[in-house]
Amino acid sequence: GPIVADIPLEQIRRPLLRTRSNDPDKVKSLMDSIAEIGLQEPIDVLEVDGQYYGFSGCHRFEAHQKLGLPTIRCKIRRATKETLR
Repeated sequence: GPIVADIPLEQIRRPLLRTRSNDPDKVKSLMDSIAEIGLQEPIDVLEVDGQYYGFSGCHRFEAHQKLGLPTIRCKIRRATKETLR
């Protein structure tokens, strides 16, 4: 099954940076929640050859960036290069 671990933000590649921006209100409420009780729902990442790729959790990711947090809790699934195609 997936492993849950804290990964440094700069180690997570975001290949699908959205064209539309995140909802600022959603990011703000997540920031409040994360600051108070921590991230309740890890973001999903794929690990390919030791590199992490995040395809979801855009708001949670941005909330961590804005809070200046060094790491984010991730649910890690190992994958092969073929999976990314």
